[in-house]
Amino acid sequence: MPRTLLVAALAATLSVTAFAATPSSEQAGLTQIRETDLRADIGFLASDALQGRLSLQPGDDAAVQWIASEFAKAGLKPVATDAQGQPSYLQAVPLIEYRPDANATRLTLKRNGKSVEWKNPDVSGSFPEDRDVDAPLVFAGYGITAPELGYDDYAGLDVKGKVVVVFDHEPQEKMASSVFNGTGNTRYATSYVKILNAQEHGAVAVLLAPEPSHNHPSAQEIRARIGHHAEHAANPIPAQALVDSPLHIPSMVISSAVSEQLLDIGSQTPMSLQSAIDKDLKSRSEPLQGSTISLHLHNSSRREATTWNVVGLVEGSDPKLAPETIIISAHHDHDGESDGKIWHGADDNASGTVGVVTLARAFAANPAKPKRSILFAVFAAEERGLLGAYYMAAHPLRPLDTTRAMINFDMIGRDEKPSQQTDGLIDVPADTSNRLNLIGAAYSPDYQHTVAKQNEQVGLVLDDRFDHEYALNVFFRSDQFPFVLHNVPAFWWFTGFHPDYHHPSDTAEKIDYPKMAKILKLAYLSAWQFADEATPPRFVSHPGNTPSH
Repeated sequence: MPRTLLVAALAATLSVTAFAATPSSEQAGLTQIRETDLRADIGFLASDALQGRLSLQPGDDAAVQWIASEFAKAGLKPVATDAQGQPSYLQAVPLIEYRPDANATRLTLKRNGKSVEWKNPDVSGSFPEDRDVDAPLVFAGYGITAPELGYDDYAGLDVKGKVVVVFDHEPQEKMASSVFNGTGNTRYATSYVKILNAQEHGAVAVLLAPEPSHNHPSAQEIRARIGHHAEHAANPIPAQALVDSPLHIPSMVISSAVSEQLLDIGSQTPMSLQSAIDKDLKSRSEPLQGSTISLHLHNSSRREATTWNVVGLVEGSDPKLAPETIIISAHHDHDGESDGKIWHGADDNASGTVGVVTLARAFAANPAKPKRSILFAVFAAEERGLLGAYYMAAHPLRPLDTTRAMINFDMIGRDEKPSQQTDGLIDVPADTSNRLNLIGAAYSPDYQHTVAKQNEQVGLVLDDRFDHEYALNVFFRSDQFPFVLHNVPAFWWFTGFHPDYHHPSDTAEKIDYPKMAKILKLAYLSAWQFADEATPPRFVSHPGNTPSH
């Protein structure tokens, strides 16, 4: 036998041996996960022809059509509807695209007959409509209402018709004993939840301030660490928002210098306010007497347009369990092109998109079907703010209260390496060649247990360190998060940051195809287990330590 054939035969034998514990009814699907297909598909999606797949641009529209075509060829059931009410693989996501005029952005504090005005970069913000706000100012702590944790920054506070200034992140985040999931993030730490909470309490705008004492980058500093912001400087990527966004009030990110002046009243300082809250988790919120804020946001352009989530279903085989759902997801968009450079987005996120398509083929081709149904979803406009995922979570195609687990792929094709994104913030293991990060275990230890059990057949190194750090805000940064907000056990599967993250150099030849195939085999086995197990993963609504009060 020629050596190449011998090597191939040995590899096939080893593969069968490695998955000997897999039920025979699932084996056929495993054979559909092939490195040659991964290579060809990522090569297409990350090619120059797709122009970096910027949301609402022709290259991303081409990716949408390719995914829909692959779902159709695989035989998935279309579960969305088109404008004529006919079954479709495309769920329309209506967007507003706009260009904030940074030079027109301004914030003014009026106090004791004096005014001080700030502009970019001390203050930054965007909103899909031009907005002027003139209202009293209130300090609202961290902007969190968490009754199950015995914590509420809005207790006894009237913010109706007022602007609130709130700290970023969460109290006590440096403390392993914190009720806010120790040193990990909870759902309350993200600005999206803070703005929604302020809005629900009647506020008319939110100012997001860095915590005075923090050992992570501020929101302003984070932008400097992500490649496309600097490299697109001459031609910035336009902002996008959902037409029916639940966020109806504007927000601004302010610098620590601005925060210090806003909160400089009496004996209190931002540092003393933070220290007091962190000490006993008691509210220090208060109106800032005699202080009025004027806020101005203006856009140089605005248009409405439509992009699409691509969705298809493999129906479950058990009549009682088929109405329940497992979601396997990714996002198809990336950062486009600028000044003759193309942001290829091979890892971010052609790898995830191809992962979903590959598993759709695998489950569709497998003669036996799992008991619960599997919804394959490739979301739109993730890079513009998880917009497609937020849209589907608000307009679900199948009920979320019977969605039992979500596997979300975002960057599953590389080895994690130190980079500008992580330098000085998180330790990267020396060898990540066989490593997969799973993010979300705080909200569903059961899910983590199921994946770990299936991994006994695959042999990846599973890493949960992103669940125990707050510097990178990783928990909020991919499409599983909108579903976590709806109490769905949802994990981000992620091979980590690397120097090519959000740079034109994220290209197809750098993908670790054998490793990616292993990850997809683990996801295939895990999805089967989620779909068949009698007791699906439980969702833990308030992870962390028990409150002491």
